[in-house]
Amino acid sequence: MTEVARSYIELAHGIEQHFPGYIDAYFGPEDWKPRAKLPLAELSRQAEELFRAVECLEPSQRRTWLKAQVAAMQTTLVLLQGERLPYREEVRRLYDVEALAVPEVRFEEAMTNLEALLPGQGDLNGRLEAFRRRFVVPPERVGEVLEMVLERLGEQVRGRYGLPEGESFTVELVKNQPWGAYNWYLGAYRSRIELNTDLPTYLHALPDTMAHEGYPGHHTEHVLKEQRLYGEKGHAEASIFLINSPECVIAEGIAVRACEMVLGEEEQGEWLLELAQHLGLGVGRPEVEAMQAVMRQQRVLKYVSGNAALLFHEEKRPEAEVLGYIEHYALATPERARKSLEFIANPTWRSYVFTYTAGGDLLDELFRTRAKAEGWFRRLLEEPATPGMVRAWTAGKEGHEA
Repeated sequence: MTEVARSYIELAHGIEQHFPGYIDAYFGPEDWKPRAKLPLAELSRQAEELFRAVECLEPSQRRTWLKAQVAAMQTTLVLLQGERLPYREEVRRLYDVEALAVPEVRFEEAMTNLEALLPGQGDLNGRLEAFRRRFVVPPERVGEVLEMVLERLGEQVRGRYGLPEGESFTVELVKNQPWGAYNWYLGAYRSRIELNTDLPTYLHALPDTMAHEGYPGHHTEHVLKEQRLYGEKGHAEASIFLINSPECVIAEGIAVRACEMVLGEEEQGEWLLELAQHLGLGVGRPEVEAMQAVMRQQRVLKYVSGNAALLFHEEKRPEAEVLGYIEHYALATPERARKSLEFIANPTWRSYVFTYTAGGDLLDELFRTRAKAEGWFRRLLEEPATPGMVRAWTAGKEGHEA
Protein backbone atom coordinates (compact mmCIF):
# COMPACT_ATOMS: atom_id res chain seq x y z
CA MET A 1 0.00 0.00 0.00
CA THR A 2 2.92 2.36 0.65
CA GLU A 3 3.97 2.08 -3.00
CA VAL A 4 0.45 3.00 -4.14
CA ALA A 5 0.45 6.01 -1.82
CA ARG A 6 3.87 7.06 -3.07
CA SER A 7 2.75 6.77 -6.69
CA TYR A 8 -0.30 8.88 -5.85
CA ILE A 9 1.87 11.61 -4.34
CA GLU A 10 4.39 11.51 -7.18
CA LEU A 11 1.60 11.77 -9.74
CA ALA A 12 0.10 14.76 -7.93
CA HIS A 13 3.46 16.54 -7.97
CA GLY A 14 3.82 15.71 -11.65
CA ILE A 15 0.48 17.37 -12.36
CA GLU A 16 1.46 20.35 -10.20
CA GLN A 17 4.39 21.04 -12.53
CA HIS A 18 1.92 21.57 -15.38
CA PHE A 19 -0.88 23.07 -13.25
CA PRO A 20 0.55 25.29 -10.47
CA GLY A 21 -1.77 25.41 -7.49
CA TYR A 22 -3.08 21.87 -7.99
CA ILE A 23 -1.48 20.80 -4.71
CA ASP A 24 -3.13 22.78 -1.95
CA ALA A 25 -1.04 21.28 0.86
CA TYR A 26 1.78 18.75 1.23
CA PHE A 27 3.68 17.72 4.34
CA GLY A 28 4.93 14.27 3.35
CA PRO A 29 8.44 13.03 2.52
CA GLU A 30 10.46 15.54 0.51
CA ASP A 31 12.13 12.83 -1.55
CA TRP A 32 8.73 11.78 -2.91
CA LYS A 33 8.58 14.97 -4.97
CA PRO A 34 9.71 14.16 -8.53
CA ARG A 35 12.42 16.45 -9.83
CA ALA A 36 11.94 16.12 -13.59
CA LYS A 37 8.91 17.57 -15.37
CA LEU A 38 7.29 14.67 -17.21
CA PRO A 39 5.17 15.00 -20.37
CA LEU A 40 1.41 14.94 -19.85
CA ALA A 41 1.14 11.75 -21.90
CA GLU A 42 3.52 9.99 -19.50
CA LEU A 43 1.58 11.27 -16.49
CA SER A 44 -1.63 9.95 -18.05
CA ARG A 45 -0.01 6.54 -18.48
CA GLN A 46 1.08 6.61 -14.82
CA ALA A 47 -2.44 7.59 -13.77
CA GLU A 48 -3.90 4.60 -15.63
CA GLU A 49 -1.40 2.27 -13.94
CA LEU A 50 -2.17 3.78 -10.55
CA PHE A 51 -5.92 3.39 -11.05
CA ARG A 52 -5.46 -0.30 -11.89
CA ALA A 53 -3.24 -0.75 -8.82
CA VAL A 54 -5.86 0.86 -6.60
CA GLU A 55 -8.58 -1.38 -8.04
CA CYS A 56 -6.52 -4.43 -7.06
CA LEU A 57 -6.42 -3.43 -3.38
CA GLU A 58 -8.64 -5.11 -0.83
CA PRO A 59 -12.01 -3.32 -0.51
CA SER A 60 -11.80 -0.64 2.14
CA GLN A 61 -12.75 2.95 2.80
CA ARG A 62 -9.18 3.89 1.94
CA ARG A 63 -9.37 2.10 -1.43
CA THR A 64 -12.68 3.78 -2.33
CA TRP A 65 -11.26 7.19 -1.48
CA LEU A 66 -8.11 6.63 -3.53
CA LYS A 67 -10.10 5.33 -6.49
CA ALA A 68 -12.23 8.48 -6.59
CA GLN A 69 -9.22 10.75 -6.20
CA VAL A 70 -7.22 9.04 -8.95
CA ALA A 71 -10.22 9.15 -11.31
CA ALA A 72 -10.35 12.92 -10.77
CA MET A 73 -6.61 13.16 -11.45
CA GLN A 74 -7.18 11.38 -14.75
CA THR A 75 -9.83 13.97 -15.63
CA THR A 76 -7.46 16.81 -14.77
CA LEU A 77 -4.88 15.30 -17.12
CA VAL A 78 -7.49 15.02 -19.88
CA LEU A 79 -8.26 18.73 -19.46
CA LEU A 80 -4.59 19.70 -19.35
CA GLN A 81 -4.05 17.95 -22.67
CA GLY A 82 -6.60 20.23 -24.28
CA GLU A 83 -9.69 18.05 -24.41
CA ARG A 84 -12.85 20.03 -23.73
CA LEU A 85 -15.50 18.30 -21.65
CA PRO A 86 -19.08 19.51 -21.30
CA TYR A 87 -19.08 21.67 -18.17
CA ARG A 88 -21.45 19.46 -16.16
CA GLU A 89 -19.40 16.39 -17.05
CA GLU A 90 -16.26 18.22 -15.93
CA VAL A 91 -17.85 18.89 -12.53
CA ARG A 92 -19.09 15.30 -12.21
CA ARG A 93 -15.75 13.74 -13.12
CA LEU A 94 -13.68 16.02 -10.92
CA TYR A 95 -15.88 16.13 -7.83
CA ASP A 96 -18.29 13.16 -7.91
CA VAL A 97 -21.29 15.52 -7.70
CA GLU A 98 -23.79 16.91 -10.18
CA ALA A 99 -23.75 20.56 -11.29
CA LEU A 100 -27.43 21.26 -10.81
CA ALA A 101 -29.16 24.52 -11.63
CA VAL A 102 -31.48 25.80 -8.91
CA PRO A 103 -34.87 27.15 -10.07
CA GLU A 104 -34.95 30.94 -9.83
CA VAL A 105 -38.28 30.68 -8.00
CA ARG A 106 -36.32 29.65 -4.89
CA PHE A 107 -34.28 32.83 -5.09
CA GLU A 108 -37.40 34.90 -5.72
CA GLU A 109 -39.08 33.44 -2.61
CA ALA A 110 -36.05 34.42 -0.53
CA MET A 111 -36.06 37.89 -2.08
CA THR A 112 -39.75 38.30 -1.22
CA ASN A 113 -38.97 37.38 2.38
CA LEU A 114 -36.10 39.87 2.40
CA GLU A 115 -38.43 42.58 1.11
CA ALA A 116 -40.52 42.06 4.25
CA LEU A 117 -37.46 42.01 6.52
CA LEU A 118 -35.99 45.20 5.04
CA PRO A 119 -38.83 47.68 4.49
CA GLY A 120 -38.10 51.15 3.19
CA GLN A 121 -37.43 53.21 0.09
CA GLY A 122 -35.29 52.18 -2.87
CA ASP A 123 -34.55 48.79 -4.40
CA LEU A 124 -33.87 45.69 -2.32
CA ASN A 125 -30.16 45.61 -3.20
CA GLY A 126 -29.69 49.11 -1.86
CA ARG A 127 -31.64 48.46 1.33
CA LEU A 128 -29.72 45.25 1.99
CA GLU A 129 -26.37 46.93 1.43
CA ALA A 130 -27.34 49.84 3.69
CA PHE A 131 -28.28 47.37 6.44
CA ARG A 132 -25.08 45.38 5.96
CA ARG A 133 -22.99 48.55 6.25
CA ARG A 134 -24.18 48.90 9.83
CA PHE A 135 -22.12 45.78 10.62
CA VAL A 136 -18.89 46.81 8.87
CA VAL A 137 -15.83 46.35 11.08
CA PRO A 138 -13.55 49.42 10.98
CA PRO A 139 -10.40 48.34 9.08
CA GLU A 140 -8.12 49.27 11.97
CA ARG A 141 -10.07 46.92 14.29
CA VAL A 142 -10.32 43.83 12.08
CA GLY A 143 -7.29 42.21 13.73
CA GLU A 144 -8.69 42.83 17.20
CA VAL A 145 -12.09 41.30 16.48
CA LEU A 146 -10.48 38.35 14.67
CA GLU A 147 -8.59 37.49 17.85
CA MET A 148 -11.83 37.57 19.84
CA VAL A 149 -13.65 35.36 17.33
CA LEU A 150 -10.83 32.83 17.14
CA GLU A 151 -10.43 32.63 20.90
CA ARG A 152 -14.12 31.78 21.30
CA LEU A 153 -14.16 29.23 18.49
CA GLY A 154 -10.94 27.62 19.71
CA GLU A 155 -12.43 27.17 23.18
CA GLN A 156 -15.44 25.42 21.63
CA VAL A 157 -13.42 23.11 19.40
CA ARG A 158 -10.12 22.07 21.02
CA GLY A 159 -11.57 19.96 23.79
CA ARG A 160 -14.57 18.71 21.84
CA TYR A 161 -12.51 17.25 19.00
CA GLY A 162 -9.31 16.48 20.88
CA LEU A 163 -6.96 18.65 18.86
CA PRO A 164 -3.30 17.81 19.49
CA GLU A 165 -0.98 19.99 21.53
CA GLY A 166 0.78 22.63 19.49
CA GLU A 167 -1.84 23.06 16.77
CA SER A 168 -2.15 26.68 15.73
CA PHE A 169 -2.64 29.06 12.86
CA THR A 170 -1.91 32.64 11.96
CA VAL A 171 -4.24 35.05 10.16
CA GLU A 172 -2.97 37.48 7.54
CA LEU A 173 -4.93 40.25 5.80
CA VAL A 174 -4.38 40.23 2.03
CA LYS A 175 -5.72 41.85 -1.14
CA ASN A 176 -6.19 41.08 -4.84
CA GLN A 177 -7.34 37.46 -4.52
CA PRO A 178 -10.32 35.78 -6.24
CA TRP A 179 -11.53 34.27 -2.94
CA GLY A 180 -12.75 35.83 0.31
CA ALA A 181 -10.61 33.75 2.67
CA TYR A 182 -8.23 30.82 2.32
CA ASN A 183 -6.59 28.24 4.57
CA TRP A 184 -3.04 27.24 3.68
CA TYR A 185 -2.22 24.11 5.64
CA LEU A 186 1.50 23.95 6.45
CA GLY A 187 1.72 20.57 8.17
CA ALA A 188 2.80 19.84 11.75
CA TYR A 189 -0.68 20.98 12.85
CA ARG A 190 -0.16 24.55 11.60
CA SER A 191 -2.05 26.71 9.11
CA ARG A 192 -1.88 30.18 7.65
CA ILE A 193 -5.30 31.70 7.04
CA GLU A 194 -5.57 34.64 4.67
CA LEU A 195 -8.54 37.03 4.80
CA ASN A 196 -9.09 39.07 1.65
CA THR A 197 -9.83 42.73 2.46
CA ASP A 198 -10.64 43.85 -1.09
CA LEU A 199 -14.22 44.26 0.14
CA PRO A 200 -15.51 45.47 3.52
CA THR A 201 -15.25 43.09 6.48
CA TYR A 202 -18.69 42.45 7.97
CA LEU A 203 -18.98 41.49 11.62
CA HIS A 204 -21.92 39.15 11.08
CA ALA A 205 -19.88 37.10 8.58
CA LEU A 206 -16.66 36.79 10.60
CA PRO A 207 -17.68 33.92 12.94
CA ASP A 208 -18.78 31.81 9.99
CA THR A 209 -15.67 32.69 7.97
CA MET A 210 -13.30 31.83 10.80
CA ALA A 211 -15.20 28.65 11.63
CA HIS A 212 -15.04 27.75 7.93
CA GLU A 213 -11.30 28.29 7.63
CA GLY A 214 -10.24 27.45 11.19
CA TYR A 215 -12.30 25.93 14.01
CA PRO A 216 -13.85 23.42 13.27
CA GLY A 217 -13.43 23.80 9.49
CA HIS A 218 -10.42 23.41 7.21
CA HIS A 219 -7.68 23.80 9.82
CA THR A 220 -9.37 21.35 12.19
CA GLU A 221 -9.95 18.78 9.44
CA HIS A 222 -6.35 18.98 8.23
CA VAL A 223 -4.97 18.69 11.76
CA LEU A 224 -7.09 15.68 12.68
CA LYS A 225 -6.39 13.88 9.41
CA GLU A 226 -2.67 14.52 9.74
CA GLN A 227 -2.79 13.17 13.30
CA ARG A 228 -5.11 10.18 12.79
CA LEU A 229 -4.51 9.10 9.18
CA TYR A 230 -0.92 10.13 8.50
CA GLY A 231 0.59 10.01 11.97
CA GLU A 232 -1.20 7.10 13.64
CA LYS A 233 -2.23 4.90 10.69
CA GLY A 234 0.60 5.68 8.28
CA HIS A 235 -1.68 6.62 5.37
CA ALA A 236 0.88 8.58 3.35
CA GLU A 237 -1.72 9.79 0.85
CA ALA A 238 -3.26 11.84 3.66
CA SER A 239 -0.17 14.08 3.59
CA ILE A 240 -1.34 15.78 0.40
CA PHE A 241 -4.50 17.73 -0.43
CA LEU A 242 -5.53 18.32 -4.04
CA ILE A 243 -7.69 20.99 -5.60
CA ASN A 244 -10.27 19.78 -8.14
CA SER A 245 -10.92 16.41 -6.53
CA PRO A 246 -13.75 14.73 -4.58
CA GLU A 247 -12.08 15.39 -1.21
CA CYS A 248 -12.75 19.10 -1.81
CA VAL A 249 -16.51 18.52 -1.65
CA ILE A 250 -16.20 16.89 1.76
CA ALA A 251 -13.81 19.60 2.97
CA GLU A 252 -16.14 22.40 1.87
CA GLY A 253 -19.19 20.60 3.24
CA ILE A 254 -17.45 20.42 6.63
CA ALA A 255 -16.46 24.08 6.36
CA VAL A 256 -19.83 25.53 5.34
CA ARG A 257 -21.54 23.74 8.24
CA ALA A 258 -18.68 24.31 10.72
CA CYS A 259 -20.07 27.27 12.66
CA GLU A 260 -23.48 25.74 13.28
CA MET A 261 -21.86 22.54 14.57
CA VAL A 262 -20.35 24.39 17.53
CA LEU A 263 -22.70 27.35 18.05
CA GLY A 264 -26.49 27.34 18.03
CA GLU A 265 -28.31 30.23 16.36
CA GLU A 266 -29.33 31.81 19.67
CA GLU A 267 -25.77 31.58 20.96
CA GLN A 268 -24.47 33.09 17.72
CA GLY A 269 -26.92 35.97 18.12
CA GLU A 270 -25.83 36.74 21.67
CA TRP A 271 -22.20 36.61 20.61
CA LEU A 272 -22.79 38.89 17.63
CA LEU A 273 -24.52 41.40 19.89
CA GLU A 274 -21.62 41.27 22.34
CA LEU A 275 -19.08 41.86 19.56
CA ALA A 276 -21.11 44.70 18.03
CA GLN A 277 -21.36 46.44 21.38
CA HIS A 278 -17.64 45.98 21.98
CA LEU A 279 -16.90 47.65 18.64
CA GLY A 280 -19.44 50.40 19.23
CA LEU A 281 -21.25 49.78 15.95
CA GLY A 282 -24.50 51.26 17.23
CA VAL A 283 -26.62 48.15 16.64
CA GLY A 284 -28.67 46.44 19.32
CA ARG A 285 -30.64 43.23 19.76
CA PRO A 286 -33.39 44.11 17.21
CA GLU A 287 -30.80 44.76 14.50
CA VAL A 288 -28.87 41.59 15.35
CA GLU A 289 -32.03 39.48 15.24
CA ALA A 290 -32.97 41.10 11.94
CA MET A 291 -29.52 40.34 10.55
CA GLN A 292 -29.84 36.69 11.56
CA ALA A 293 -33.19 36.51 9.76
CA VAL A 294 -31.58 38.12 6.70
CA MET A 295 -28.73 35.59 6.80
CA ARG A 296 -31.21 32.69 6.85
CA GLN A 297 -32.70 33.95 3.59
CA GLN A 298 -29.30 34.66 2.07
CA ARG A 299 -28.32 31.04 2.62
CA VAL A 300 -30.63 30.19 -0.29
CA LEU A 301 -28.93 32.82 -2.45
CA LYS A 302 -25.57 31.05 -2.11
CA TYR A 303 -26.77 28.76 -4.92
CA VAL A 304 -26.81 31.70 -7.33
CA SER A 305 -23.09 31.32 -8.04
CA GLY A 306 -23.61 27.78 -9.34
CA ASN A 307 -26.31 28.97 -11.72
CA ALA A 308 -24.03 31.81 -12.81
CA ALA A 309 -21.22 29.32 -13.50
CA LEU A 310 -23.55 27.28 -15.70
CA LEU A 311 -24.60 30.41 -17.58
CA PHE A 312 -20.98 31.43 -18.10
CA HIS A 313 -19.35 28.09 -18.92
CA GLU A 314 -22.17 25.96 -20.33
CA GLU A 315 -24.42 28.50 -22.03
CA LYS A 316 -21.57 30.89 -22.92
CA ARG A 317 -23.57 33.92 -21.82
CA PRO A 318 -21.77 37.29 -22.05
CA GLU A 319 -19.90 38.49 -18.99
CA ALA A 320 -22.19 41.50 -18.58
CA GLU A 321 -25.26 39.25 -18.52
CA VAL A 322 -23.75 36.95 -15.90
CA LEU A 323 -22.77 39.93 -13.75
CA GLY A 324 -26.33 41.22 -13.98
CA TYR A 325 -27.66 37.79 -13.01
CA ILE A 326 -25.45 37.71 -9.90
CA GLU A 327 -26.36 41.27 -8.93
CA HIS A 328 -30.07 40.56 -9.31
CA TYR A 329 -30.44 37.13 -7.72
CA ALA A 330 -27.59 37.21 -5.20
CA LEU A 331 -28.46 40.82 -4.27
CA ALA A 332 -24.80 41.63 -4.79
CA THR A 333 -23.18 45.00 -5.24
CA PRO A 334 -21.37 45.43 -8.57
CA GLU A 335 -18.09 44.95 -6.69
CA ARG A 336 -19.21 41.69 -5.11
CA ALA A 337 -20.67 40.43 -8.38
CA ARG A 338 -17.36 41.15 -10.09
CA LYS A 339 -15.47 39.26 -7.35
CA SER A 340 -17.86 36.30 -7.71
CA LEU A 341 -17.40 36.17 -11.48
CA GLU A 342 -13.63 36.49 -11.06
CA PHE A 343 -13.72 33.27 -9.02
CA ILE A 344 -16.00 31.47 -11.49
CA ALA A 345 -13.89 32.49 -14.48
CA ASN A 346 -10.54 31.59 -12.90
CA PRO A 347 -9.14 28.47 -14.66
CA THR A 348 -8.27 26.82 -11.33
CA TRP A 349 -11.63 27.49 -9.70
CA ARG A 350 -14.05 27.42 -12.66
CA SER A 351 -15.82 24.27 -11.49
CA TYR A 352 -14.96 24.49 -7.78
CA VAL A 353 -17.97 26.70 -7.06
CA PHE A 354 -20.22 23.63 -6.73
CA THR A 355 -18.19 22.12 -3.89
CA TYR A 356 -19.70 24.53 -1.36
CA THR A 357 -23.39 23.95 -2.02
CA ALA A 358 -23.03 20.27 -2.94
CA GLY A 359 -20.89 19.64 0.14
CA GLY A 360 -23.32 21.39 2.45
CA ASP A 361 -26.27 19.56 0.92
CA LEU A 362 -24.54 16.18 1.35
CA LEU A 363 -23.98 16.82 5.05
CA ASP A 364 -27.49 18.17 5.57
CA GLU A 365 -29.05 15.07 4.01
CA LEU A 366 -26.78 12.74 6.00
CA PHE A 367 -27.55 14.48 9.29
CA ARG A 368 -31.29 14.66 8.54
CA THR A 369 -31.58 11.02 7.46
CA ARG A 370 -29.23 9.33 9.91
CA ALA A 371 -29.39 11.78 12.86
CA LYS A 372 -26.45 11.99 15.31
CA ALA A 373 -24.96 14.91 13.37
CA GLU A 374 -22.11 15.36 15.85
CA GLY A 375 -20.89 11.79 15.35
CA TRP A 376 -21.04 11.99 11.57
CA PHE A 377 -19.31 15.38 11.56
CA ARG A 378 -16.49 14.01 13.69
CA ARG A 379 -16.17 11.02 11.38
CA LEU A 380 -15.87 13.28 8.34
CA LEU A 381 -13.19 15.33 10.11
CA GLU A 382 -11.10 12.23 10.81
CA GLU A 383 -11.71 9.71 8.01
CA PRO A 384 -11.17 9.63 4.24
CA ALA A 385 -14.54 10.18 2.58
CA THR A 386 -15.95 10.90 -0.86
CA PRO A 387 -19.34 12.25 -1.93
CA GLY A 388 -20.26 8.76 -3.10
CA MET A 389 -19.48 7.34 0.34
CA VAL A 390 -21.63 9.98 2.02
CA ARG A 391 -24.52 9.22 -0.33
CA ALA A 392 -24.14 5.52 0.55
CA TRP A 393 -24.07 6.27 4.29
CA THR A 394 -27.17 8.42 3.90
CA ALA A 395 -28.91 5.47 2.22
CA GLY A 396 -27.94 3.25 5.16
CA LYS A 397 -25.20 1.35 3.33
CA GLU A 398 -22.26 1.02 5.67
CA GLY A 399 -19.93 -0.68 3.18
CA HIS A 400 -17.04 1.18 1.63
CA GLU A 401 -17.80 0.79 -2.06
CA ALA A 402 -19.79 3.70 -3.43
